[in-house]
Amino acid sequence: MKDSNFLKENNARHLWHPMAHPADSLANPPDIIVGGEGVSIADVDGHTVVDGVGGLWNVNLGYSCQPVKDAISAQLDRLPYYSTFRGTTNDLVIELSWMLREFFEPDGLSRAFFTSGGSDGVEIALRLARQYHKVRGEAGRVKFLSLKKGYHGTHTLGASVNGNPNFRTQYEPLMPGCHHIPSPYTYRNPFGETNPEKLAQLCLAALEDEIRFQDPSTIAAMIMEPVLGAGGVIPPHESFMPGVREICSRHGILLIADEVITAYGRTGAWSGSRRFGVKPDMAVTAKAITNGYFPFGAVMISDAVSDVFENDTSGKAAIGSGYTYSGHPVGAAAAIACLKETERLNVKENAAARGAQLYAGLQKLGSEFDLIGDVRGGYGLMCALELVSDRNTKAPIDKATINTIQRAAYDAGAMVRVSGNNIILSPPLVLSEDDVNTILSALRSGFEAV
Repeated sequence: MKDSNFLKENNARHLWHPMAHPADSLANPPDIIVGGEGVSIADVDGHTVVDGVGGLWNVNLGYSCQPVKDAISAQLDRLPYYSTFRGTTNDLVIELSWMLREFFEPDGLSRAFFTSGGSDGVEIALRLARQYHKVRGEAGRVKFLSLKKGYHGTHTLGASVNGNPNFRTQYEPLMPGCHHIPSPYTYRNPFGETNPEKLAQLCLAALEDEIRFQDPSTIAAMIMEPVLGAGGVIPPHESFMPGVREICSRHGILLIADEVITAYGRTGAWSGSRRFGVKPDMAVTAKAITNGYFPFGAVMISDAVSDVFENDTSGKAAIGSGYTYSGHPVGAAAAIACLKETERLNVKENAAARGAQLYAGLQKLGSEFDLIGDVRGGYGLMCALELVSDRNTKAPIDKATINTIQRAAYDAGAMVRVSGNNIILSPPLVLSEDDVNTILSALRSGFEAV
């Protein structure tokens, strides 16, 4: 590795960072992370902090999960790559598909289509939804519904169903036929409703209204996160996702659960859909499927959808979607080891307990600092603080202030993520009580610094 002087001198000079302004990265070079152990990361200067971001929602088992590392190493020696396009496969994707069928059986999902990650998976799910209706003889079902504030990756179809203008405006025009309804966001919504249950019903009514307006026979699928993540951690009322499921079923619309963040224990349940007692028609998973150690994902498909494809005799069900790295044997090896370790540690239980601890601590901070306009959590280790300059007007805090808070928290021992005027927390699911206290203490230092 080059020395620290070289790394600092060349930081952000020869690469553009995702989700960042190139000029801002040059003016404010990113932290250079060079090590990770347990639930902590270390930068190039040797400063160690608890990772309150969990990599990017994906390092559920921390940075020292040896079984996954060993599986990757062994597979690189045995078969580092081969294609799973028609005519060939590998032993580990067969084993993994069986394991995933077992894992997602309570969600009603039994088939896996492997991808390189979440954005790839969303693209596949949306394409399969359109194809499903064409195979069934309803070729007019081509539109998609989604939630404002929802996040579904950055491919063109994914960006089109995204509900955040940050991922849309500079790339428009996007795909036609993508329509959005209000999310159950109690702090800011067009209804002025702060009661979560009442707001859920208003959003469901808006969904019904949009379906009628578009004509149900033109809609292929609704895609949603069980708990909105990147949009600022927006926890819905318990009635919301079941209500969406009922409406979609009644109108013949497929329900795609974007479980890229929520699957594998983060919500305190093995999947976000299961947390709400919902069986989607498809679910997109990635991130924690390999603990972030290898780019990999899987779209899980229900029997009802798979039957339409597998029983087709017209040829229309031939799948014209896939990636060079779909079913990568090294990724499959990582996923098998990760799934075994995830279940062995039963991480959903710790996610629920530590999530409750973190949420309570954030609520305490919210009662003490006027910059905190809203505290969100309640579903495992998914929490956020929305910062405002004025609680009465809810005017978002300025970028300089929130960056100061983040930097002071980092200096005090915790990496936290800034997204707009939100501080988002998504730490590894294996963190301890002391680790949570470190995050809370560091955030307190951050707020005391402004």
